[in-house]
Amino acid sequence: MTREATAPVTVRLPAALVALFPGSVRRLDVPAATVDELMDALDARWPGMRDRLCDSTPAIRRHINVFVAGERATLATPLPPGVAVDVLTAISGG
Repeated sequence: MTREATAPVTVRLPAALVALFPGSVRRLDVPAATVDELMDALDARWPGMRDRLCDSTPAIRRHINVFVAGERATLATPLPPGVAVDVLTAISGG
């Protein structure tokens, strides 16, 4: 991988996701310029995490929400240095 160094962003992951990946943490800093790069970085640390968060189209899974600085994001969303990224599982009910 020969890309320039990317500034880290702060990522917060849901407890339900962290429980599936031994050694993972709820909050961490990850170097990434886009949400797509963030997903790759998480998957590099904890193999299989990207598959839990993204589908094969590729897009963020229907029942997963990613927010960048409080705004809903897609895989193409850019990540300014130091921005907060929240990954949430959707809550449904009736």
